[in-house]
Amino acid sequence: QVQLVESGGDSVHAGGSLRLSCTASGSIFSVRSMAWYRQAPGMERELVASIEFRGGVIRYGDSVKDRFTISRANAMKLVYLQMNDLKVEDTAVYYCWASVLPTNSDRFNTYWGQGTQVTVSS
Repeated sequence: QVQLVESGGDSVHAGGSLRLSCTASGSIFSVRSMAWYRQAPGMERELVASIEFRGGVIRYGDSVKDRFTISRANAMKLVYLQMNDLKVEDTAVYYCWASVLPTNSDRFNTYWGQGTQVTVSS
């Protein structure tokens, strides 16, 4: 069993900052990559940022480049999403995602967290 637990969602005014955290736990042999997605009401889920644990390749969605930063805590299955200069259009449920090799498996599976609400008001 693999769990992803997010935290850090809140309500802020435009221009403010938040930091989201996601911890992966359970029967994990290794983590290939983790990412943040978001979904606003009536919209499709979209990639916000991703990070590969080997090599450290990082990708961002176009709408958050230069404002958001994804990082990981070394040697831990923990990633952060630092969100600066938040805009009203950043309002969404933010989901953590991970590609994980479970201890009892020979192939990677993907997992989702429950999501954390970020609300940005003008």
